[in-house]
Amino acid sequence: MRYRYGRWGGGADPLAPPVDLRAAVDELGREIMEGASPNAALRELLRRGVDGTRGLDDMTSRLWQRRSSIKRRHRLDGTLQEVRRLLDEALEAERRALFPDPSDDARFREAQLDALPQGTAAAVQELANYSWQSQEARQAYEQIRELLGRELLDQRFRGMKEALSNVDSEDVRRIQRMLRDLNELLTAHAASSPDTPRMFDEFMRKHGDFFPENPRTVDELIDALAARSAAAQRMMNSMTDEQRAELSALSQQAFGGIGSQLSTLDSLLQRLRPGEDWTSSARFRGQDPLGLGEGAQAMADLAELDALAEQLAQSYPGARLEDIDLEALERQLGPEASVDARRLAELEKALRQQNILERAPDGSLRLTPKALRRLGETALRGVVDQLRSSQGSRDTVTAGAAGELIGSTRPWQFGDTEPWDVPRTLRNSVLRSGAMSLDVVDIEVAETEHRSRAAVALCVDTSWSMVQDGRWVPMKRTALALHHLIQTRFRTDALQLVTFGRYAEAVDIGQLTALEGVWEQGTNLHHALLLAGRHVRRHPDAQPVVLVVTDGEPTAHLEPEGDAEFHYPPLPRTLTKTLNEVDSLARLGATISVFKLGDDPRLAAFVDIVARRGGGRVVAADEDGLGAAVVSDYLRSRKQRR
Repeated sequence: MRYRYGRWGGGADPLAPPVDLRAAVDELGREIMEGASPNAALRELLRRGVDGTRGLDDMTSRLWQRRSSIKRRHRLDGTLQEVRRLLDEALEAERRALFPDPSDDARFREAQLDALPQGTAAAVQELANYSWQSQEARQAYEQIRELLGRELLDQRFRGMKEALSNVDSEDVRRIQRMLRDLNELLTAHAASSPDTPRMFDEFMRKHGDFFPENPRTVDELIDALAARSAAAQRMMNSMTDEQRAELSALSQQAFGGIGSQLSTLDSLLQRLRPGEDWTSSARFRGQDPLGLGEGAQAMADLAELDALAEQLAQSYPGARLEDIDLEALERQLGPEASVDARRLAELEKALRQQNILERAPDGSLRLTPKALRRLGETALRGVVDQLRSSQGSRDTVTAGAAGELIGSTRPWQFGDTEPWDVPRTLRNSVLRSGAMSLDVVDIEVAETEHRSRAAVALCVDTSWSMVQDGRWVPMKRTALALHHLIQTRFRTDALQLVTFGRYAEAVDIGQLTALEGVWEQGTNLHHALLLAGRHVRRHPDAQPVVLVVTDGEPTAHLEPEGDAEFHYPPLPRTLTKTLNEVDSLARLGATISVFKLGDDPRLAAFVDIVARRGGGRVVAADEDGLGAAVVSDYLRSRKQRR
């Protein structure tokens, strides 16, 4: 057997790598943490595209370029120009034949030709009964009638012009019968005749070769005809009044008198498909003349481009990338665009099917816990890289800090101090050598975990200054990293996330990740510490740890009635209430670490007081080092407890 290898031309490459969901989730997370909703983040991802796949914006731009190119390059009077050329050719040939003839009849015929109307249509109509003396002139005039017939048919039936390159009398009769039967079929369908299915089957049996689309029902036939007829009507609407009048008159001169039957067909189609666009127009300003069939195809292309642009915009309710007509996209932009659109659709579908995005009770999209874990893993990896580079530390392979066995083992590595798991070590030796011949590769150690718990409250400032000064995303990334660390390495610890602006609120990691920045005055640390104290009291057996991330001194406090009072500069009552909560947490044994962002001297003075009274410390972190500072402080507190 012989095999030939070549470029794949069947659409999507079956050997292409699957879409990179991890990279897509990271992109979604970045957009969401910057304040975009999950819906907006997904749209932005699809608009920009992913590595190796062009996005919707690129395809839309190419659609508009093609649309502009069609209108810039062409004009719609190609058929009129060709008819005028053939008419001039016929008249010139006839005059050459009459000139040497000295008879009065020849002079009379020359006078007839000289008296012809200036308009092309009127001249063609005037010559309908003229007895041509020149065979060449007669052939040129007959070509006008054939040209008009082919163009009119090509205008309504795509590809008809090429199929009727050589029209004889039998072809004309077949076309007349087809148009007559078609009009009868559509008339019966419009009247809801029960004979319509039978008539359709009979029609397709007799005239199916005129319809390469191979419609299976009368409605499919009408849809195909109406789309083409509407494009032809839009082409006529785009012409000048003089051009429309010329073509209307010329259509009556087409072979076989098919002009009147086509007019009847257009009327029936408008009645059956009023939803088609029969009224719009376009402005063509190029130099390349188009015939009637080519002009109708240009109008159909413009309509298809508009429909594709709407599909790519995805701006209508319930929009999905599966809505995109891939065949139409390939016709207009080539197979590469179809492949890109298919891959984007697969990406959108995979994000939903792989439990990355889910519907909230209110119908909006949100990230699933799986996606949040992925974002937390990425954030924590960045924090660990910072800690390693700044401290020279390495990844730990212990499941816990030290202490109690957790039931799992792992191979021994140089430097491990955990106890050996003797049964598994001996088993490994026997399986490896078949005898009791112990080697270092056989050794397994027992994993341990430190069981002391911590009640951790991470309070993050969500006032407008955090957004304005570029601290919004680092704050969210810090919360994700700490959340992921506790959920995966220190599961016994209880973490509470608290946001505070004018008011404070306890939120989960999904709410914090999707939180949008809003203009809000007030830094209500008092309310945040109240919620932190409530979390600590719910876990009396745990060591309390409070971490505060802020870029401004307290400017609001909570009144007993539940209202927040804001004032800048801070009121003494605001500072007093805030410090009272610091003292309350200190009495519960909590350490309060404050991560100060920015260089506000008033904030620096206040947090120094908090650190002294709360038994914690102040860390002056920048935006890039915030996550490493918070995670490092949390790990330091665990080390002290150990």
